Amino acid sequence: MSSQDIPEENLPAEAHAGHDEHGTLSVADEKNPFADPGLPPHEHRIQDIDERAARRSERVVALLFTISMLATVGFIASYVAIPHDKAIFVFPLGHINALNFALGLTLGTALFCIGAGAVHWARTLMSDVEMTDERHPIEASPELRAQIHEDFRQGTKESAIGRRKLIRNTMLGALTLVPLSGVVLLRDLGPLPEDKLRHTLWRKGKLIVNMNTNEPLRPSDVAVGSLTFAKPEGLEEDSHEFQNEIAKAALMIVRLQPEDIKDKQELAWSHEGIVAYSKICTHVGCPISLYEQQTHHVLCPCHQSTFDLSDGARVIFGPAGHALPQLRIGVNDEGYLEALDDFEEPVGPAFWERG
Repeated sequence: MSSQDIPEENLPAEAHAGHDEHGTLSVADEKNPFADPGLPPHEHRIQDIDERAARRSERVVALLFTISMLATVGFIASYVAIPHDKAIFVFPLGHINALNFALGLTLGTALFCIGAGAVHWARTLMSDVEMTDERHPIEASPELRAQIHEDFRQGTKESAIGRRKLIRNTMLGALTLVPLSGVVLLRDLGPLPEDKLRHTLWRKGKLIVNMNTNEPLRPSDVAVGSLTFAKPEGLEEDSHEFQNEIAKAALMIVRLQPEDIKDKQELAWSHEGIVAYSKICTHVGCPISLYEQQTHHVLCPCHQSTFDLSDGARVIFGPAGHALPQLRIGVNDEGYLEALDDFEEPVGPAFWERG
């Protein structure tokens, strides 16, 4: 339908600009060579004069935004449900990865429908009146800024985003959901966070087993002034998890005279002067293996960090920055030494800054 077919009273005011009642240029405009540069007359869209056509366009835009939302949900569902190694036959592509095909199809559909909906909205429902403006200086004047604000408000009004709630709500829904596709893809950047560094195999009731004999320890097995290396019950040297778990769960058992223990918590967590500390140095993770019986000091052979076992295993020399974590121990009904809990602090080096 052209503007010639539209009744005169239905034409917007802009259609009469520069013309008199007979459609000819006014005398003032004839003297202005740029008043009519020879552009064809503006043709109004059917949606401008027929509300039923406008509502059909509104439903089309809303449908496209709704399809985008469904495609985004399909993208997430495909990522969760389809195995990464499953293949399907797609003619004429042959056998392709099912997950890649589903992700590409759903994400492409979601993005396409958002773009198509926006284009259809602009071409059929937003104002299409041609406007001209004079060139202006780079620096905007207060009047220009006020005009821009007014134009923005006018554009918002002409877009009918406040009146056409169906378009607005479905568009906001599509734009809100489609970024979730990128969030879901972050899952492939690495394994999900786990709290492994804060915990070891030690638990309440875990027997303390001699590292050399693989036998549970009794208090009578630990002599005053001796150093015994231990591990949790059930951790076998030929098991798959041994190397990973022993690096955190390795224990050294020392028996002191109770009156020699200076730290009250250390005394409360011991049993008859038997104390249990992590064997892993808090500097770079070397296993501690040297014990001075007279001073109750243990030394790391790598960089000579020295810890005082009679005073909470605090650092008294060397580059280690933190005391050794202590394991709270007791005796079960059968007379064997057991853990009463896991270490309260992460064992080993460099975790303090990360934790």
